[in-house]
Amino acid sequence: MIDKNSKIYIAGHKGMVGSAIWRTLTAKGYINLIGASSKELDLREQKAVRDYIRKIKPDVIINAAAKVGGILANNDYPYQFLMENMQIQNNLINEAHRLGVDKFIFLGSSCIYPKLAPQPLKEEYLLTASLEPTNEWYALSKITGVKACEAIRRQFEKDFVSLMPTNLYGSHDNFDLNSSHVLPAMIRKFHEAKLSNNAVVVLWGTGTPMREFLFVDDMAAAVVFALENQLPDYLYNVGTGEDLTIYELAATIQKIVGHTGDIIWDDTKPDGTPRKLMDVSKMHNIGWKHKVNLEEGIQKTYNWFLENIKNFKQVSY
Repeated sequence: MIDKNSKIYIAGHKGMVGSAIWRTLTAKGYINLIGASSKELDLREQKAVRDYIRKIKPDVIINAAAKVGGILANNDYPYQFLMENMQIQNNLINEAHRLGVDKFIFLGSSCIYPKLAPQPLKEEYLLTASLEPTNEWYALSKITGVKACEAIRRQFEKDFVSLMPTNLYGSHDNFDLNSSHVLPAMIRKFHEAKLSNNAVVVLWGTGTPMREFLFVDDMAAAVVFALENQLPDYLYNVGTGEDLTIYELAATIQKIVGHTGDIIWDDTKPDGTPRKLMDVSKMHNIGWKHKVNLEEGIQKTYNWFLENIKNFKQVSY
């Protein structure tokens, strides 16, 4: 049984998702949270992870650590996205199992589903067709994590569960234009263009693909829900169940940022998957639902961006 004194290790606790989970758990009164920075613990190193898990003896491990990025980063660094994510999650999953941790929450991504799967995406569509080429390396790594947790759950009856979020955004997001996802990249582009006399903003693709976005605090609430309950299945989608075109997203962000210049769509650049909408009925049926709508979430994210703009660092691979 999990209580407020349970020892909970959050891998990736300083990232966007991990920090949101930490904030949410702290606000709910959990007092025994554990985290280690990448300088303190290299999750890619098996022995280091084994020694650390053995030392802290957690009751729960939440894997919010991953190497993430947008289309450009995935395309330019396929080996790192495949190998380093597998190293991180395999070390955590295996050592959790070896050292007797009974509850493990694995966080993945909606990109695990086939590129042309029927919409909305149901959990049972996993491994039914080919992946989207622009992020297949990251997707393959996350699929192996999902299946590893399913195997441990089936063979050893441990409470290992995988949550697959839709596109996440929020405070502590990555705003580096070389590696960020579409929503934070747009926030930065529109902001910098506004400061440059409302200069033209060039965006990738045609603007026609449809995407779903979930505010990171809602994702954290889903993780806490999985922590406090024993979910009956091994895999759950986490999202809003609502989507919009990238064109509509750009218009929304442009309005919130206050940019009044033109937008040019560079259709020589890839669009990625035509649509990625999650079927979140399984989570709804067991009692979880998102609370923050898109405009409110973008406004909160832009406010955080403005407060932290001097602290952003370039991301290297």
